[in-house]
Amino acid sequence: MNPQDVNLSNCDREPIHQLGRIQGFGALIAVNSDWFVAHRSTNLEALFGPDRTVEIGDRLSLLLSPAALQQLRSSATALTMPDQVERLFGLALFDSDALFDCALHSSGGNTVIEIEPHAAGDLNRQLSILRPIMTRLEKHTEVQPLVDEAARQLRLALQIDRVMVYRFREDLSGEVIAEAARDDLEKFHGLRYPRSDIPDQARALYVRNRFRIIADVEAEPVSVEPGVSLDGEPLDLSMSTLRAVSPIHIEYLKNMGVGASLSISIIIGGKLWGLFACHHYGPKLLPYSQRTAAELFSEFFSLTLDRTLARQSADRREMGREVHTRLMRDVVAGTPLSASLPMIEPVIQQVIPHDGVSIFVEDIYDARGSAPNEEEFRAIVANLNGTATSKLLATEAIAERLPRAARFADRATGALVIPVSRTPRDYLILWRKPLTQTVTWAGNPEKAVEAGPNGDRLTPRKSFEAWRETVEGRAEKWSRAEIEIAESLRVTLLEIILRLTDEAVTERARAQQQQELLIAELNHRVRNILNLIRGLINQSKGDARDIESFVEIVAGRVASLASAHDNITKGNWSHAPFSELIETEANAYLSASRDRLDLRGPEAMIAPEAYTVMALVIHEMITNSAKYGSLSDQSGKLEVEVSRDAEDNFCAQWRESGGPPVKPPSRRGFGSTITERSIPYELDGTAEINYRLEGVEARFCIPARYVEWRSRDGEKSAAAKPKKDARLENLPDSVLLVEDSMIIALDAEDCLKELGIGTVRIESSVAAALDALTKSQPELAILDYNLGKENSEPIAARLREMGVPFWLATGYGEMQDRLEELGASGLLTKPYGKDELVEVIGSYDKDD
Repeated sequence: MNPQDVNLSNCDREPIHQLGRIQGFGALIAVNSDWFVAHRSTNLEALFGPDRTVEIGDRLSLLLSPAALQQLRSSATALTMPDQVERLFGLALFDSDALFDCALHSSGGNTVIEIEPHAAGDLNRQLSILRPIMTRLEKHTEVQPLVDEAARQLRLALQIDRVMVYRFREDLSGEVIAEAARDDLEKFHGLRYPRSDIPDQARALYVRNRFRIIADVEAEPVSVEPGVSLDGEPLDLSMSTLRAVSPIHIEYLKNMGVGASLSISIIIGGKLWGLFACHHYGPKLLPYSQRTAAELFSEFFSLTLDRTLARQSADRREMGREVHTRLMRDVVAGTPLSASLPMIEPVIQQVIPHDGVSIFVEDIYDARGSAPNEEEFRAIVANLNGTATSKLLATEAIAERLPRAARFADRATGALVIPVSRTPRDYLILWRKPLTQTVTWAGNPEKAVEAGPNGDRLTPRKSFEAWRETVEGRAEKWSRAEIEIAESLRVTLLEIILRLTDEAVTERARAQQQQELLIAELNHRVRNILNLIRGLINQSKGDARDIESFVEIVAGRVASLASAHDNITKGNWSHAPFSELIETEANAYLSASRDRLDLRGPEAMIAPEAYTVMALVIHEMITNSAKYGSLSDQSGKLEVEVSRDAEDNFCAQWRESGGPPVKPPSRRGFGSTITERSIPYELDGTAEINYRLEGVEARFCIPARYVEWRSRDGEKSAAAKPKKDARLENLPDSVLLVEDSMIIALDAEDCLKELGIGTVRIESSVAAALDALTKSQPELAILDYNLGKENSEPIAARLREMGVPFWLATGYGEMQDRLEELGASGLLTKPYGKDELVEVIGSYDKDD
């Protein structure tokens, strides 16, 4: 090393996988693809005997027996995966009783064969030890008991002085989280080791090669010859068990008094989670069979630990879901998030401990506990807005990131910043107070370079006594689990804000639309009021005998119009009778001819918010009837039937008759919009209008929450249920419903089942219906006459042959003339509903 460039990065640059030396407890031979020797360790003769040697470029077959060579070739053929190692135990390499253990792996274009003396019978014994160890480990469901047990079992299995479980932290420093050691040894549990203790390339090798043994720190390494190939490349020993050790690491172990060591990787999700660091205070050579069993132990432990960590992660997710549920329940109930801090803070405290909390939503600030005041917080908002969008910021010393936060560092140092929107930036921030922390290191982590007679040199620490570092101005670190829960919390709060925002936007839009609706209605009425009054005067001419009666009639109708408008805008906010609404609106046009209005059914008291909407609709219907329908001449009639369904919903059936022929409107103006959309949009009800030639028919329904029902004597009877219709005492057991519109079919099916029909079969085509009739005979059928490109007459003919009564459903009134021809029991005019189906079912006689 260049003595002018001595620092910890020297370790990171050291080619520890290409040292060109191995440990002397085994020997190494590397052969090319033709099985000529490309590299060899210089201790082959010491292992095999002086009469057995092979030189660079010789065929390996000159040294080994044919049977041994064949087994080695077969194992080499199995090397198909990167970093794969094949093992052979108890192999007779020569025509003698000497047995060896061999490990083969690929290195560049070579196959590396590592050879060690075989320990007879040891492999089966080592593998048998694993089963009870695995059983003990599987009993533990928490990380700490699991690693404690693993350290104890591994020490017993290896008969080694000390076993430590060494876990890497986020900053890549390490901490001894479990330890099993001889009673007389100093304990290292809880000590921290700096990142520089394990160079980056060593960490990478730990992931590739799980097992690293140093049998004797005092032993001299054995050279591999040639040091570099003819291509100028050294032999890569990354997957080698025998690979020699960096001199710096040897010195490190000697400083600790360690005579032999063993490192076994703990791999979770393909990443280095930690190590089993095993120390022995004298030479310790573990047979290859024992090392193989230890590797299997490591892989099983990694799987067990991974399962334990996954269970903990699942528990955290479940905890996050519980927090989500509670917050959604409490906050979405209607409280703005900016005012919800007293409600949500205790919930969050249960899963993420903190000393204070701030919430900043829509430029409104609130805080609880140990947190900055509003002025101090607003001083850092601009800096917070400069961070990445939708990304958490977790720090134990926020003043290091945001210098202005130093103003409140005595109260809040640690910060977990949770952004919950994009524009404007909203935040929930959890704070932690500053703590005086003590970090216990294994020796002074800063002392790495020493001056020597030949210049500065990199030297590992010589003392590993507990060296305590006091850290001030920092809070307790946010754990990975807490950050994961905070991320889940961010999503929850974002959902809450979006939902509340959407509800506010929807409410504002609805209010705006309603305002525009009322303004447009007012403009509409103002523009038409003069024409309407002129129409009233013209209609009144035939009723007046003289000028005095003419004035009286006109004045009365104008007063009725005024009363109708009063009903729309009156502000006493109490339920009002629907009958008053109908009569008030109709009185302007009917005057003395009250018999032209037939209002039937129970009295419905409509809530104010629904009454206004119904007034708009009824006024429009009556106005249109007076202009174009049954109320536009002297002979027409209007029938309004109020009904109450099983759920107490209000329905009004509108039927006009006796007026001029009806034509559907050629254009859809504001009045049509009011009539068809107001009730569904504002009241979540339904509105259906059918412009039949003989008169307009309509059906308006509003939910029960807007209605109070009164009996004939005027008392409330909201709890009373309508009695069952006597006509439904004799129901058919099965009905065939033929309808090509799925929505209509499903609606009719629901109605029939509500009436008590047990079996309702739905078909949409002639072929399907005829096929259904071959399988079972219904007691009653309802046929939609028009089925797309075909009609249901073939089905009607088949039903007539079978003697099954049926009704025709159609939107065309002229089908009335063909009922007898087709054999139908009656005509069901579309659109139909439950009331019409009651008429159909009520006409059925099971005994006929």
